[in-house]
Amino acid sequence: MTTPELAGLYALTPDTADTRWLEERVDALLDGGCRLLQYRNKTADGELRRAQATALQKLCRRRALLILNDDIRLAADIGADGAHLGRDDGDVAAARRLLGDQAIIGASCYNDFKRAQEAAAAGASYLAFGAMRASPSKPLAPLAPSFLLVRARAELCLPVCAVGGVTLDNAAPLIAAGAAMLAVISDLFRRAPTRLRARARAYQRLFKEIAS
Repeated sequence: MTTPELAGLYALTPDTADTRWLEERVDALLDGGCRLLQYRNKTADGELRRAQATALQKLCRRRALLILNDDIRLAADIGADGAHLGRDDGDVAAARRLLGDQAIIGASCYNDFKRAQEAAAAGASYLAFGAMRASPSKPLAPLAPSFLLVRARAELCLPVCAVGGVTLDNAAPLIAAGAAMLAVISDLFRRAPTRLRARARAYQRLFKEIAS
């Protein structure tokens, strides 16, 4: 399954209990042209996750696609555009059955091409590889070589996402290797909202420059 909207900057939210702080930064990213957002909060309880996901869904409406990390049930409940699944977050095929044919289902493939093949066969919409670089969000994650992006793009015919340690400074080679999307946390959310608009524009501009 391919989805033409799956390209460009893919902002992943950091762990925070401050919903207003999160909303301000997401709003700035959307103003800057980011059209893909993943709500990811590993430390929140169920009530906070639902409240934050609902708030972000309102911000994203008609502006961006909202993907929920891990939680396919919550994605279905709030009408999110899809869900992203890691190794321990459930089955891609089961998520597809619950969320429907039009939902976006992402799969973390780490540095494992076989896992990417299995996710593609099960109905994933895109495949995420990484950590591509040392990542402050996942400091112990094994690194994935860039040739996995090249191979996945050539053999699996799905959008490929590079994640882990991605910054504006190291993004160009990843796009050139085949990354249709760059999943970014720290290089975005450590900045004030006034600087996030320009940062989002810079990422989107980089995709256009390399594609051309």
